[in-house]
Amino acid sequence: MNLNRVVVTGLGSLTPIGNNTTSYWNNLLLGVSGARPIQHFDASLFKTKFACELKDFNILDWLGPKEARRIASFTQYAIIAANEAIKDASIDTSSINLEKAGVIFGTGMGGHSSLFDECEAYAKSGEEVPNLNPFVITKVIGSIAAGHIAIQHGFKGLNYTTSSACASSANAIADAFNYIRLGKANIVVVGGAEAPINKLSVAGFNAMQAISRRNDDPTTASRPFDKGRDGFVMGEGAGTIVLESLEHALARKAPIYAEMVGAGLSADAFHIASPHPEGEGAKLAMKNALEDAHLPIEAIDHINMHGTSTPLGDIAEVRAIMSLFGEHAYKIKLTANKSMIGHLLGAAGVVEAIATILSIKHNIIPPTINHFELDEAFDENLNFVFNSSQKHTIDVALSNSFGFGGQNTSLAFKKYEY
Repeated sequence: MNLNRVVVTGLGSLTPIGNNTTSYWNNLLLGVSGARPIQHFDASLFKTKFACELKDFNILDWLGPKEARRIASFTQYAIIAANEAIKDASIDTSSINLEKAGVIFGTGMGGHSSLFDECEAYAKSGEEVPNLNPFVITKVIGSIAAGHIAIQHGFKGLNYTTSSACASSANAIADAFNYIRLGKANIVVVGGAEAPINKLSVAGFNAMQAISRRNDDPTTASRPFDKGRDGFVMGEGAGTIVLESLEHALARKAPIYAEMVGAGLSADAFHIASPHPEGEGAKLAMKNALEDAHLPIEAIDHINMHGTSTPLGDIAEVRAIMSLFGEHAYKIKLTANKSMIGHLLGAAGVVEAIATILSIKHNIIPPTINHFELDEAFDENLNFVFNSSQKHTIDVALSNSFGFGGQNTSLAFKKYEY
């Protein structure tokens, strides 16, 4: 069966270190941390008082007040990132087949924050029957972001939401890739969005002992692979990539960042919140991505790791890489964007895929910041990119995303050659 080649033609980013792709990428290369004391609510009594929130962000700079009131924050973020990617891809909706243009968006928590706000207001009201915002249901539903994007641009093709915790947007990308190469879509606007920073989420992740409590120095709290790591840092934002069949992209003279060549999925089938200690699920996802791309292990130059800064997760992922790649593991450049942007949960996969794509295009790898002392569990001869960006020729790279529930995704991208 002849499969379509799939290329990346547009990027959109809304992150704690940049409200567009250019600023996001530049700050990644500079090693800027997005962590700071929480602004969304008074966190003074919480065990964790900081997160990676959007900075210098006012929704009214992007949307009108009426529209902003009617949609949840995660949908607002999705629209902003999608619009940037669509513009970046130079899509003229009057000249494409809108019935073969789709939207897939991932989110782990959807309108969770909006629901919490409504419940909190109801609890304080003392009313027996809640007097709710008439848009509360459409604000909360996770699938709404994809719907809004399609409505705004007239995309009439496939349209749905993926939800697999921290792998949500990576799964969305895998789905879009497969639809395009099978000829079911010509172009898919695909991404993820998350707005999880509220009292309930912070308290919940604290109860799980999953997030860092390094309140004395938030900017150094996210420190993947470091001996002193104590959990991830919550983040918020959105990312979008435009995937397109090569034939379609060439026909409309679209810009091409990179080619997507494979996607691998797996399940740990081990524990609801902890990875398999030997990283068996992560290993299988990467193995499946390589097989899907028809690539040998020696082809991989760089892995953008899931790298959450959790004691168990980082070890499991490194063990997976060592087990799968053997001696070649020492030649692979390894980095973790979460050291700077925190963990964007359902949006993590796409914003990290964007970094991977730009690393391939520009032959430079952003650092894993906050490296002070390597955990003795890791081989010091591994090629971690610590504290400063490194120039390196990258032809093929993987971007890893692993979610609660043991849901794993690895995406393979390569330098575009006609």
